[in-house]
Amino acid sequence: MTPHIHVTEGGGPAGAPVVFLHALGLDARMWGAVWPLLPQGAQFIGIDLRGHGQSDVPPAPYAMGALIRDVERVMDERGLRDALVVGLSVGGLIAQGLAAKRLDLVRALVLSNTAAKIGTRAQWDDRAALVREKGVGALADGVLARWFGARARDSEGARAMAAILRATPPEGYAGVAAAIGGTDFITTTSGLRLPTLVIAGTDDGSTPPDLVRELADLIPGARYALIRGAGHLPPVDRPEAFATLLATFLRDTGHV
Repeated sequence: MTPHIHVTEGGGPAGAPVVFLHALGLDARMWGAVWPLLPQGAQFIGIDLRGHGQSDVPPAPYAMGALIRDVERVMDERGLRDALVVGLSVGGLIAQGLAAKRLDLVRALVLSNTAAKIGTRAQWDDRAALVREKGVGALADGVLARWFGARARDSEGARAMAAILRATPPEGYAGVAAAIGGTDFITTTSGLRLPTLVIAGTDDGSTPPDLVRELADLIPGARYALIRGAGHLPPVDRPEAFATLLATFLRDTGHV
């Protein structure tokens, strides 16, 4: 059965589409501080991955192909073409796979705090097993420590993301973790030829800047930007800096 995928909309409904794909354990609320800072003529589409937010929670594990098809279906049903797709962490993996599969849907990419391959299958299998046995709360403290630098850990944004993370269904978290563990897009992504902005944070303990820089080097002509003081979630702990980079890229690519 095809799962229901929840969509949050913002910006201008008739504008050029910008599709946002969030990190593991979160949902489209991750982008809440950034959207008001962007050019409001663009159409913003925030997608909750399967197993997350207000989307359905199918039985785990999930394949990366299924996560990509979910985004395809949302875009096809809404007639969205030539979108700028913004993906962070696992959202960035999905964005890479979508661009490789459906260039008619993707005009440009913003890949934030992500890589073409993140960790190992064994690491993600262990994490999925822990979550299924003890719940997401069993790893939440460690995840949050990797996401946020010491200065941002007690911020309002960090507390909001912590609440979303702890409320994520274990089956959904484990399902997407399995998809990450089974994904290696190094060869796939090296074949991409489209405008791309790659963003890293100096304080990111999940996808460190050197790993993110390796992703940028795979795509000819990709821009690389490093946000000082940002952790794994720059839209949360450095929304102004993130929005400035994204707005500039939107204008430079003629998307707004």
